[in-house]
Amino acid sequence: MTLLSAQNIAAFYGPSQALFDVSLDVGAGEVVALMGRNGMGKSTTIKVICRMLRHATGTVTFDDQDIGALPSHKAARAGLGLVPEGRRCFPNLTVHENLIAAARPGDWDFTRVTELFPRLGERANQSAASLSGGEQQMLAIGRALMTNPRLLILDEATEGLAPVVRQEIWSAIARLKAETGLAILVVDKSIRELGTVADRAVIIERGASVWHGAFSELSHDVTERFLGV
Repeated sequence: MTLLSAQNIAAFYGPSQALFDVSLDVGAGEVVALMGRNGMGKSTTIKVICRMLRHATGTVTFDDQDIGALPSHKAARAGLGLVPEGRRCFPNLTVHENLIAAARPGDWDFTRVTELFPRLGERANQSAASLSGGEQQMLAIGRALMTNPRLLILDEATEGLAPVVRQEIWSAIARLKAETGLAILVVDKSIRELGTVADRAVIIERGASVWHGAFSELSHDVTERFLGV
């Protein structure tokens, strides 16, 4: 069953066109990697999906419903949970307050999130500003999970983190896939780590989808052509 479908998306920032023809879909319980070099349109695609940026042409459907006209908060209520690039925690709120700020009823609550990320339980009464970068990223993921989404979207969730923290994040994503059946769309550059969790991949080049398929079919030639420096 297709949960999210974005087809033939074009989008602009003012007069500048950022997306020309992006298509991707995510099935229920599936992990899809959205890949591409810097500046090719990955984060813009996420903004369109989460309704933070209007698309000029194309369609965005979620659970067979056209969400193209929804504002971002209603898209979130429909079941889209975003972990934005740069974390964006509320610095003056405590860990606990950050987690409950947008919480919605469901299986994911404070206890379950802190079981996935024990450090958050240990620091429940600390301000988010006092956390390390890796802990803030765990908090951002936990906050998205507390909305009890049907699709979790991770935009560069391991960018700039220490290797040991990166591994904790990837282990948590693997647990989510294995234990919850949550659909996940993940933007990241690490082919090795993505290969441990992703079922399929979509590659964007200059604002257009240029490759899609099973992650196991992602060849060296394709990665060199579209992902190499």
